Amino acid sequence: MNILQTPTFSKQIKKLHKNQKNDVDKAVKKIASEPSIGDIKKGNLRGIRVYKFKMIGQLTLLAYEFHGDELCLVLLALGSHENFYRDLR
Repeated sequence: MNILQTPTFSKQIKKLHKNQKNDVDKAVKKIASEPSIGDIKKGNLRGIRVYKFKMIGQLTLLAYEFHGDELCLVLLALGSHENFYRDLR
């Protein structure tokens, strides 16, 4: 399975500490093993899934798209709930 990152996701990852990156890596592995684990969004965000997980005790959201025909996982954004969906649009 191919795992791709958008430039937005890459910038957000670069700002994290090593222990935070470990939590994100675990979440990405979990998503890769079971792509349907995230909540499907509707409306403007149709086709995007959001997986919620704890990163150092804080709720974090990870937005992604899965293209089953190509077996490709595209990581879109990472962040706390505040303004997450607004910025994702």
